[in-house]
Amino acid sequence: MWQAIQQWFLDPAHQAVVAVALSFASGLILGRATNRKRTERGSYLSEEGGRAFFKGVEHILSNDHDQAIEQFTRAVQLDSDTIETYVALGNLYRSKGDIDRAIRIRQNIILRPNINGRQRNRALFDLGMDYRKGGFLDRAVKTFGELLQKEPSNVAALEEVETIYEDLRDWENAFQTRQRIARLVKGDHAHILAHHKTEEGKAWFGKGEVSKAKSAFKKAISIDSTCVDAYLHLGDLYRAKEDFKKAVATWKQIADVSPAFTFLAYRRLEGAYAGLRDPRPVEEFLRGCAKRNPDAFTHLALGRFLYSRKDVEGAVRELARALELNPSFWEARTLLGGIYLDQGWKAEALDAYRDLIERLDVPSLEFQCSRCGYRPADLQWQCPQCGRWDTIGRTDAVEAGAAAEQPAEPVRALPERAGEAEE
Repeated sequence: MWQAIQQWFLDPAHQAVVAVALSFASGLILGRATNRKRTERGSYLSEEGGRAFFKGVEHILSNDHDQAIEQFTRAVQLDSDTIETYVALGNLYRSKGDIDRAIRIRQNIILRPNINGRQRNRALFDLGMDYRKGGFLDRAVKTFGELLQKEPSNVAALEEVETIYEDLRDWENAFQTRQRIARLVKGDHAHILAHHKTEEGKAWFGKGEVSKAKSAFKKAISIDSTCVDAYLHLGDLYRAKEDFKKAVATWKQIADVSPAFTFLAYRRLEGAYAGLRDPRPVEEFLRGCAKRNPDAFTHLALGRFLYSRKDVEGAVRELARALELNPSFWEARTLLGGIYLDQGWKAEALDAYRDLIERLDVPSLEFQCSRCGYRPADLQWQCPQCGRWDTIGRTDAVEAGAAAEQPAEPVRALPERAGEAEE
């Protein structure tokens, strides 16, 4: 039995419930410690409130939150001096999605004349969390801002503000907020700052503000020289201006700073072929990548390039190498079959497409977040589930000689979020 109880408390899904229970317990103890000289009537009410509290805890442990709220409400009605009990009750309402009640509880706490500064600041933080969960993001930012005026070094509040700005796509303010966090928390913040600048550049580019976009992308690279997304979109900007030479040169840098993500530049390179007077640098780049990092995607890209240059034999050879590294690589099989048909090699095309059909249900490229395990359909720089930057990596077995799926490889370690355990 005790093992089962211990396992329940260790389950991450129940940590918020444990926090609520502890808040109530601490409130009850503090309330009794500061009111030892009560009348007998007061002591009786306090004991009744204590019993109601523990009944509420029992209901939480049995996942009956409605009954838990009923008992906790009775507890604060009988013993209303401990503000911590109201705080925990507000958290419980928030966890149930009853944001209006949670907000009213926080507002009532803030208006109490007998609370100290620490309690008021905690109520402001909780009110900001309520507003955020309710979708009132402007109010949430304003509330956290009020708290930060009183506690400028409140990292948890800063992280919540940063997340809201990210949700609002307000990348300039997200960048400034992360700068404040970086001054308070040791760790690697450069890659997050670089992503904020990159996203800001994308927004400017979407509005046709090319100069501002270019400045933002270059700023991102200066902050973090390994920011792949910044190189990709800076190259896109050059390509849009038909400066194909600079576009290719920018994308080629990815092979040096982060070889595992070079495959993201290959399709972009294909789009720049026609604009290059001399495509030989592209071929040299792809051959160099195939030599340094012989994965299936590199050989596919080289095969596409060679076929665009009418080198059928070379293209078939590179596609064959891609399939040796990854037999389930349907995109390579599709291109190979298309080449066979174009050349009138019907028997070979039939074999290629027969193999393709047998392997259609096998994905050639998969991604996974190393932080929370989320598997997105395509590569994303920020995990949509846990919100972390640069934790999604490749899980496919396309590396030379690899035959089994490998765990996702994060780009780098991230600083812990100080406010992660607040809810």
